[in-house]
Formats: sequence, structure tokens, C-alpha cells
Amino acid sequence: MSGRAPLALAPDERLIFALDVPGRAQALEWIDRLGDSVRFYKIGMELLASGEYFQVLDDLAARDKRIFVDLKFFDIPATVAGVIRGLGRWPVSYCTIHGWHPAMMQAAAEANAGTDMRLLAVTVLTSMDGNDLKSMGISGEPEAIVIERALAAQAAGIDGVICSGLEAGPIRHAAGGGFSIVCPGIRPGGPAGDDQKRSVGVAEAFRAGADAIVVGRPIRKAADPRAAASAIQHEIGLAIAK
Repeated sequence: MSGRAPLALAPDERLIFALDVPGRAQALEWIDRLGDSVRFYKIGMELLASGEYFQVLDDLAARDKRIFVDLKFFDIPATVAGVIRGLGRWPVSYCTIHGWHPAMMQAAAEANAGTDMRLLAVTVLTSMDGNDLKSMGISGEPEAIVIERALAAQAAGIDGVICSGLEAGPIRHAAGGGFSIVCPGIRPGGPAGDDQKRSVGVAEAFRAGADAIVVGRPIRKAADPRAAASAIQHEIGLAIAK
């Protein structure tokens, strides 16, 4: 069983902005502030707690933005299949599930049949390193664990993975070109001293084989967020043209 081909993304759809805000009002402010510098948005757990999650999803769709639902579903196969079937009724491009349980991933993939949504398996969070894995009883370096989980996701019919740019190259080599790779934790100016432990720059991620990148704080904390997003778009354009 194998997943579907990666989304056909325009160059300016390869930057995904992490819309990590507490509510709809703040989300709309950011969408307006960034304007045409961002065409793809990730909405995650912080926004979910507001009770306005699907209102923002509709707002993004109405503005012709691509949508990434990042809720990292992880439960018994029947429960995850049910939520994927439900979510498939919405205009979602990417959705995350955890990549830890082959039967759950297979159930999710089967439930997603017939939609345009691509399922991405979360391998190892970019805020974790080898020491974190060891503390959880997982032996092996992050790269080995990530590749193992990526191949298990591919075998279960999942369309791609979320992974650090550090592992994008080895995954691309192991899984081939028909597998989606989306890299969060991107730090355009290098390590920022935050909770991201396995981060890379923009060009490095695309050279390694990423289809798209997720950027949050480097844009949100910039003096001019729109200019920061536009600068990243320019760097992406240069990287994918090579």
C-alpha cells in the first residue's frame, strides 16, 4: 500500500505559516498583515482551544488559502479513521497524524480515500533530540528512528511525513520522490535558542528534498513580518530553481 503523489505546489505555496494564535480575531489580523506574502497556513492546537478553529478554517478557504490541519491525531484505528473521514469534508491540503502505530495509519489512509487531503505522519518532533528519545525508552539516534517511522508510514499508505530538515535527505533517499516531506522548525537565520533542537535553514531544507517548510516564530517575531515572509519566499524561489 502506498500513498498519493505530493501536492502540486506553486513556488509561493511552499512556505507554510504557523498560525499559532489564541483565537479568530488574532488569526484574521495575521492573515491580513501577511497578505499575499503567504498562501499556506498551518492551524494547530492553540487555536483549537479557542472554539473558533473551524471558523478560521472557513476564513482561510474563503480567501483561497491552502490549509494545513496540524492536530497530530493519535488514538485507536477506528477513532482516527472517523476523524479523518469527517475532516475530509473540509478543504484541507495537509493533515497530521502520529506515525507510531501502523494499524492506525492504515485505517487513516483508508478513511482518506477519495479526498484531496494529504496525510502526513509525525515522526520525531523537532523539539526532541537523542537524549529525549532515550528518556522515553527509545533506543537509536533521531535519524534512524525518523527513517524507520517514515518507511512504516509509507507502507501503511500515508502520503508523507513531518520531519526535521536534518532527516529530509535520508528520507527522500529511502522513500523516493513520490513521498511528501514537510519540514517544521525552520530557522532562516540559524539556531535561535528556542525549543527547536533539530532545525535547519530554508535553502538547506529544500536542497535535502523538502516539498514545503513550516515557519512560525521567525516571521511572527520579525520587526516587519510581511517582509520576513517575502524574504523567505525569495529564498525558496532561489533554492527550488537550482
